[in-house]
Amino acid sequence: MADSPLLWWRRQGLRFRLTAAAAAVLALALAVSASVLLSVLERALMDTVDESIRQQAQSVRVAADAGTLTSPITTHDGTIVQVIDAQGRITHVTYGTDRLVPLLDAQARAKVLKHGQATLLDGRPYAIPGPLWVIVLRADHGQTVIAARPISEIQTSLGTAGRVLLVGTPALIVLLAVASWLMIGRTLRPIAALRRGAAEITHTARSRRLPVPQSRDEVHSLATTLNDMLARLEEAEQRQRALVSDAAHELRSPLASIRLQLEVALGHPEGQDWQETAEGVLEDTMRLSRLAEDLLALARLDERGGVPARREPVELDEVVRQTVDRYAEARLTVCDPVVVRGDALDLSRVLTNLMDNAVRHTSSKVEVALTADGVLTVTDDGPGIPEQDRERVFNRFTRLDSGRSRDEGGTGLGLAIVRETVRAHGGTVVLEDAGPGLRAVVRLPVSP
Repeated sequence: MADSPLLWWRRQGLRFRLTAAAAAVLALALAVSASVLLSVLERALMDTVDESIRQQAQSVRVAADAGTLTSPITTHDGTIVQVIDAQGRITHVTYGTDRLVPLLDAQARAKVLKHGQATLLDGRPYAIPGPLWVIVLRADHGQTVIAARPISEIQTSLGTAGRVLLVGTPALIVLLAVASWLMIGRTLRPIAALRRGAAEITHTARSRRLPVPQSRDEVHSLATTLNDMLARLEEAEQRQRALVSDAAHELRSPLASIRLQLEVALGHPEGQDWQETAEGVLEDTMRLSRLAEDLLALARLDERGGVPARREPVELDEVVRQTVDRYAEARLTVCDPVVVRGDALDLSRVLTNLMDNAVRHTSSKVEVALTADGVLTVTDDGPGIPEQDRERVFNRFTRLDSGRSRDEGGTGLGLAIVRETVRAHGGTVVLEDAGPGLRAVVRLPVSP
């Protein structure tokens, strides 16, 4: 079954379609322009001839009214003139003009006089080649003046102009179509370079970038945008690889510990304290559980692309009270009513991670405060964190020397989850010196 014209058109290349469309529009424009040009030219030439004939006819009428007509009548531009009296006889003519037969009979003369418009007359019956443009004026004493001029030269000029346009227009269309084909090909050349560059980017050459043209046009913007996208994809892949590598490293330690404890217990069952072994295995299992939960939380955040799972009104003060009540070391100093938009479970996890971190390192107490402008602070009186490390601890699997031991219970993901979640809710989180201790400051946009 043959394809429809529309389907065939869509299957053609962009270069062909642009060239064909440009040529079609140009052809239509030139055809309309040629038609208008010929019409305007014809109208201008005919108006000039009409004006000249009327002037000659008017001069003859004035002379006829004054009785000063000469025989023959003299005209300077070749206008044919006949003067007819009231009885229909030709009294005066220009040199070489028929003195017996009027150019227009009485009925035709009356019609032209009635409408006041010139008429077209075939001059061959009067031995004049080509058509005549005839004007009739009424003079005194029942006289009538007939003035005419051949317009064959005008028709010849219009025919010549038409033939020139008929030949020149297609040639011009072809010339401009070829120029358009070359220009469009040159314009699309950077896009072809982008396609070749994209084809060369594989899983073994991720760091390659697409070629960026020097011209500051839409193709340049497209190439820059695509390179930015490739950079983001590369960064995301690197982060994913780093996460997998760090997760494998973190999982190796508790698994090795569990395996060692079980192998020792099974190898020497007679001198083994099975309750102590079970407690050690349980502790490593809990560490694995916490690590798995944190990894799942980060995976969900990455999957959502920095957007909360839900955006609904959350009474943050209630979330803070419920979370602080679970910690004996914590004290709620200020808790103003605050409503934010987001996910209550995610916000609760933010505060839980900050509380776990503060309780793990505090010496005596943890103070929590929530002000009406959406600022949440968690302060401990522990050893704190050096200023140069306060930004680094938000990276995944980053733990300082004091927090590396298994007994501390951290996975190195708590603060990373905090920052990702707070950013998803449109807020910020920073660590400040509490002198002594550390203060975590979370700022969230307050919902009106």
